[in-house]
Amino acid sequence: MSPATPPGEALAASGVTVREAGPGDLVAGVAPRWVALPESTGEVSTVMRVAAEHHLAVVPVGAGTKLRWGPPPERCDLLVYTGRLNQVLEHVAGDLVVRVQAGVTAEALAAALGGAGQQLALDVPLEGATIGGTLAAATAGPRRLRYGMARDMLIGITVVLADGTVARSGGKVVKNVAGYDLGKLFTGSHGTLGVITEATFRLHPLPASSAWITATVPGLEDLPDVAAIAGSQLEPGAVEIDWPDLHGPVTVSVLLEGVAAEERAKAAGELMGATAVITYEPPAWWGRLPGDEFLLELRVPPGAAVRALDAVARVAGDVPVRVRGSVASSVLSLALPAGTSAPAADIFVSALRSAVAAQGGRLVVWTAPPEAASLLDRWGPVGAATLMRRVKERFDPEGRMSPGRLAVGSRRVRSERS
Repeated sequence: MSPATPPGEALAASGVTVREAGPGDLVAGVAPRWVALPESTGEVSTVMRVAAEHHLAVVPVGAGTKLRWGPPPERCDLLVYTGRLNQVLEHVAGDLVVRVQAGVTAEALAAALGGAGQQLALDVPLEGATIGGTLAAATAGPRRLRYGMARDMLIGITVVLADGTVARSGGKVVKNVAGYDLGKLFTGSHGTLGVITEATFRLHPLPASSAWITATVPGLEDLPDVAAIAGSQLEPGAVEIDWPDLHGPVTVSVLLEGVAAEERAKAAGELMGATAVITYEPPAWWGRLPGDEFLLELRVPPGAAVRALDAVARVAGDVPVRVRGSVASSVLSLALPAGTSAPAADIFVSALRSAVAAQGGRLVVWTAPPEAASLLDRWGPVGAATLMRRVKERFDPEGRMSPGRLAVGSRRVRSERS
């Protein structure tokens, strides 16, 4: 269809279901004009070709659980909703491999694999999140200590680029295409490079048994030696903390999976102190974010988590920060009250970034109320900004994919020298 055709008419004539956007389609407060609902990689390609012909800015979305994450797009004409790409395409149980469409939810995939005694060992922190959205946001939960992140289990990916080109990398073995490992590039890309439509993962057997050993201590200085526990021959699957009040008790919980889980949990209890209790269900807070309205993520090198926690407590002052996450993998989620003033939030974010910089730490602001969001530097210094910009220009030279949503390809980029 000719580029002279109005974009709405061109989208309607594409053969793909397209509707007008509504109030529930806001992307970090920005309203798109249309929402496309493709049902296959081919239909995504069709929509993307129309978008390219009409220079439309596109934001991919799965279940929409993270549409509020990150800065608002600089413009947004079209949402490409992948929720109708919801099929498990192939499960080769003997090879521990599964190929799925991007709109399959984590819960649906777990149900499909569970009958064969297998799992995709990702703890998705948001109920209803899709596999494509989980890859795009690079989210992972407690068991990243044992199994790694989504990119570590990903062995193949199909994506549709900004011009409608379908690209594939890997399959049932790991390999690159045209010099790029698409799986690694698209994991954590937040929709800024293209649309993920399929993914192939290596799987793990479901554990025969699981046990959690949990202890609550008066304060941070009373924490057991979490590094020793994580690196011990007990081989824990996760070591997590919940610290709802920086002036109050800290709860630490260790997951043991597989052979002799209960006996190993008892041995872990000896390292955790007299208050440790064994359960066969996770604590209620396990694998959940501490909040959603004002959410930050702090990453520090392995072994630096306890020092980072101390920095959080020192910097917070009267701001009632809640902390939850992995003290072994050193990925921590921080929640500020939604009513935190923009100046107080800015002071906290800036001070904490400075405090953890010497440890190699990085703080990202994922969500924030509008007043604070307009003031805060979401990303801080981005050491790989130049490389990220080059990749963005290679895959999306017109800058139409989620423009401004990530720290590349927009005025939001800062380098370490800035």
